[in-house]
This record gives sequence, structure tokens and C-alpha cells, in this order.
Amino acid sequence: MCRLKYFLILVSMTALVAAGEPRPSLMPLPAEVRVDIGSLSLVQGFVFQFEGLESRRAAAAASRLSESAKLPGGSTGGVVVKLLARELAPEIPVLGIDETYLLKVDHAGVRIEAANDIGLLRGLATLRQLVAGEGRSARLPFAEIKDSPRFPWRGLMVDVCRHWIPPAALTRQIELMAAVKLNVLHLHLTEDQGFRIESKAFPRLHELGSDGAYYSHADIRGVIAFAAERGIRVVPEFDMPGHTASWLVAHPELGSLPGPGQIVRKWGIFDSVLDPTNESLYPFLDTFLGEMSALFPDAFLHIGGDEVNGVQWNANPAIRRFIRANSLGNNQGLQAHFNRRVAAILARHGKQVIGWDEVLHPDMPVGVIQSWRGTSGLAEAVRAGRKAILSHGYYIDLIHPAIEHYRADPLPEGLALTPDEQARVLGGEATMWSEWVDADTIDSRVWPRTAAIAERLWSTREACAREDDLYPRLEYVSGVLASLGSRHASYLDERLPRVAGDPRLVPALRTLVDAVEPVKVYRRMHFQPEMTSLDPLDTLADLARPDSASSRLVNDFSRRLLDDPADEKAALRLRTQFAAWAESTALLVNAGCLESRPRAYQQAREMAKRLSALAVLGQDCVEAITSRKDLAPDRVASGAKALLEASRPNQSATEFVFIPSLRRLLAAATATHDFHLVKGEAREAWLLEMTPAYESQH
Repeated sequence: MCRLKYFLILVSMTALVAAGEPRPSLMPLPAEVRVDIGSLSLVQGFVFQFEGLESRRAAAAASRLSESAKLPGGSTGGVVVKLLARELAPEIPVLGIDETYLLKVDHAGVRIEAANDIGLLRGLATLRQLVAGEGRSARLPFAEIKDSPRFPWRGLMVDVCRHWIPPAALTRQIELMAAVKLNVLHLHLTEDQGFRIESKAFPRLHELGSDGAYYSHADIRGVIAFAAERGIRVVPEFDMPGHTASWLVAHPELGSLPGPGQIVRKWGIFDSVLDPTNESLYPFLDTFLGEMSALFPDAFLHIGGDEVNGVQWNANPAIRRFIRANSLGNNQGLQAHFNRRVAAILARHGKQVIGWDEVLHPDMPVGVIQSWRGTSGLAEAVRAGRKAILSHGYYIDLIHPAIEHYRADPLPEGLALTPDEQARVLGGEATMWSEWVDADTIDSRVWPRTAAIAERLWSTREACAREDDLYPRLEYVSGVLASLGSRHASYLDERLPRVAGDPRLVPALRTLVDAVEPVKVYRRMHFQPEMTSLDPLDTLADLARPDSASSRLVNDFSRRLLDDPADEKAALRLRTQFAAWAESTALLVNAGCLESRPRAYQQAREMAKRLSALAVLGQDCVEAITSRKDLAPDRVASGAKALLEASRPNQSATEFVFIPSLRRLLAAATATHDFHLVKGEAREAWLLEMTPAYESQH
């Protein structure tokens, strides 16, 4: 970043943080923070000194801090950072460990105090974010911070099955998790599309169910050690009894219907399911889960339990008889019977069970319920005396903007829980399902949006009540994450030249990519139904990222202009953005559509044609609004047509999220000479009345 930007960041922190006042560019926000006028030069870097106990992992974290901030290390003239931990935390982190820390920066240097060395890690993560600038220009503002997390379970789930995520990409996520104080990596290791863990007891599981892509025991031990060094737990998930097609490739005898199993290549909910009435299943699971329990040291082991559709259970007469003979009632009762057997196996191996909210049952001794279908499931779990974590609202694979995830709270107002029930809510996890993610694109789907979720899980409810500075702080933390190795932005530096072919087109292609977003929820399956787990992720949707900054700019300044047509700054920002889009799209459209180019290029040209029309329409609307002159009727019609065309589904599986704002601008530009007296809903109603085709097709 430029020096000016860092200067502005420092200025924004020279105040006591309070309601309505500037807040530091930290994420998560500390519980208490005061940033004072004054700063230290870091031209000679840091000198880290332990007071009392020395911690190997805190020393390693300190070294990584200097490296990521491009500061000299070990200089005797550097700023002294004194580290005081009252005890050393267990080598393998455990749930509920004290992560409180105190951090003070003044003329004497830096001091970080914590109950243990994992608390020191959290303080060092904050210190890294406080560093403004890099190299010889780096400075550290005077500050006093008292901090502790709101929730003890703050996680990221990574699905490594649908698309393979190799160890190097996984450890990179761990490094980035530590930067924003997440402390649980949940590995989804088995799925219909792949069995991604080596089993020495049953090697056919990974040999036949993985396409050769799986973690060896050595890989897993390396990941666990890497995570522990950063104060992060690793919780494995072996999904059962559903989502088990890859299990049944090697062991079809465990299934509910006869026949050879096969790996599933598509996405969705499938029928393959283990047979809970088969007594030979439980010795098999005892051996397998015993092996996994020895490999993964965490106290919890996730058994999945989601989306069992019961089709094969219903089709098997012996299973139906078993349900009746054992008074299980229905398929839910059968799954509860299976879960109880598995929980007993895990208890013998010293593990507590965690499962998705479908496993919640009065007779099920589940340690933790992971609620993915809503906060009602979380409330039901804690009212039943169980502990729970929330993932509903944190499904980052749905490509929602950061602000939507930020608004989801594990303890939303109105949930009506007692203090004891609230205490059983442990926190939450962001979930990265990998239908449309691979090792190359995972950073762009996880970061920086997950930093907003990390803040929701760490910071106080009051701190998260303010949203006005979320995106500026997220932008700053995005740079910190990049300095730690995140590829959420830089992966385009490698991909765009290959797609563009001509280096002169790369800037224009980047502008187009920055203007679109992948379609939301799971709509991409409808636009690209032919794609499978074996296909490369090489479409325009894989270049585009969630939370387009240029689209957000158009949305924000459109609101301002509609509220005040005399807002010159809003008009200027909109004109500038629309002009940039028009210029870049003209280059792409006029460059030609060569069949030899990648399909992402062909898709980009088609979307460029749409964006070009929208950019010109935006320019016309801004001029009409600021000059208080209505657009001509034929321009209204052509504008509505451009909006229609740009809204239609396309094979690139991308969309323009600023279209509703442009609709409002068009409505305002065509209402009357007194359009500024007409409120937003009336403007839209007027546009729809004038262009009924738009209403019927939008």
C-alpha cells in the first residue's frame, strides 16, 4: 500500500474508540482499545524478549510477524516487545483455553501479557495488524488494548472432498485463520465425491475412493502440528450414514442395498447410505474410528449425519422390519439408533461426538450440535441441554457479501434463551463447501470475507452493531492477509494473462472480472449442469470474486445520489466508475472472439457487451438526474431493454449485483422534473408501469 494510505490509517486510530468515533483498522475489534497520538518507528524492526517463561510457538509467531511486515529481525536497536505468559498452554490446543491478552505500545516499546502462550499469539496477531506501512516506513501507533474472545469455538470448515484441497493450500488457510484469531479447522474428509484420508486398517477406502488424492497419516500429522503452532485445533469429520458413496466403492457390503458402489461426480443429495441394521458395520467402524481417533488428538470427532434421504432404507424390506421390531418408529429413529452406536464407539476411544443438526434426538448423547439450517435448531439443542455452534449464516460458499455474514449472530436477539442456555452456545464456523472451489481459488472464496465472521465470533455484540466501517477495515485486513501469503487477489495475476492471451487486454479483463460476481446460493448448478468434480474450474465465475468493490461503489453512491441529486461527489464517483467500465468493455468487445481462446474469455466478452450497455445507461441516468432533465422515451425503452438483457441467466454463471441500483437510477431519471420528491418505491413502480415487459421478465 502507499504511504498516504497508511498515514490515513494512523490518523483514524488517534482517538478513544467510542460510539460514532473512528475505530482502528483491526479485525476482529478488541474488547477494549485506546489508540493515542504518537507512534514508534520500526525502521530497525522488533526485538522480542520473554519475561519469565519462554514459548517456542510464541517465538515462531514473532518471527513470522517480522517477516510478513517486511521488518528486519534480531536488530539490537529495534523496538523491544516484551512477552509475558503466566503458563504454557498444552501443545495441542483444547476447547476453552484462556485467550485473553493485554497489549500496550508506548515510548518504552511494546508489552504483551497473557494467561498462556496462546494468548500471546492472539496479542501478536493484533500487533501485526497495528503495524502501518512496511520496511523503513513502518510505524506502530501508541495503543492500549485489553482483549478476550466472546466465543471459545471460532472455526472454518473446509470440504476437501468434492474438489481436492492439497496440504499446502490447507496450511495456508491455517496461517490466515490465525491472523484473525479463528481457532478451529474443521476438515470434512469423506463425501460422495471422495474419501480423502488414508486408512491403514482399510486401505481400499482411500485407494478406491479418492482418485489418488488423499491425505496420508504424515500429511495429517503435519497439518495438526502446523495448526497447533498457531493455537488452532483440528476437528475431523467422517460423514455417516449418508454421503457415503465413496465408502461403498471399496466396501459395498456396508451399504443398504446390494451392488457395487461408485464415486459420485455431480453435486446434490444422493441415495447411498450405510446399513445400520448390519451388525458387521459396527466392528468395522470401531476399527476405523479407533485409527482416526489415534491420528487426530482433538477431543471432538464429527460424524456428519446430514441429508439422509432414506430412499435405500425404504427400499430394503429387512431394514423396514428392523425398524418395526425395535420400535424405532421411522428413519429418523433408525438414524438415532445408528448414532447412539457410533457415539458409544467414540466414547471408548475418548472422543466426544459433534454432528450436524439432523442428529439431534432425545436419546442421542451428542457432545455438540452444529446448526446449519437455522438458529431454531441451535436453540432446540441448547434447550435440550446440548452444546451448539452455528453455521447458518456463515455458508461462505453461497457467495453472499461479507455484510450478510457479519449480521448473523450465534445469539441473535429474540432467541429467548436463559443464561445457562446461552452459555452452551460455543460459537460458530464458516463453511467452505467445495463444489465450485479448488486449491487455486479457495483463498478468493474464503478471504477476506471470513475475517468479518471471525470478528462476529470474537468481538463483543456492541462492537459488531456498527457496520459503517466494516468494508474499510476489511480492505485493510485484506492487505495484511496478502502479506501472510493469501492468494485471494494475486491468483488473478496468474490466471488473467492466460485467459486474455493478449497482455494489452489484461487490464480490461480485470475490470470486467471485478464488476461481476459468481451467482449466489447454488444457482451455478443450473447454469453449468455439465460440470463435475473432474472438470477444471476455468470459467468466468472462477475468476470473479464475491463482494465486487466496484459494484458496491455503484450501490453506495447511487443511494446517495437518489437521496440528494445535488451530491456532486456521488455523481463524480458514479461517472468515473461508469466511464471505466465503458472504456474496458469496449476493448474486450472490439478485440474479437477467437475460438482458440479459453471459454472464460468467450464468456467475458459476452458479459462485457452487457456491461457496456449498462455503463452507458448509468452515464445517461447520472446526467439526467444531476441536470434535472428526463430521459427521452426511446432512451427509457432502450435502457429497460439493457437491464433485461443484463439480468438474463448466462453460461458464465456470473451476475451484476448493481442492477437494482441502476434500475432505481433509471426510474429517477424518467419520473418527472420533480422526481426528487418521489421516493424510491414509487420510482420503481413507475418504471415497471412504463415497461411491463421488464416486470414480466425480471
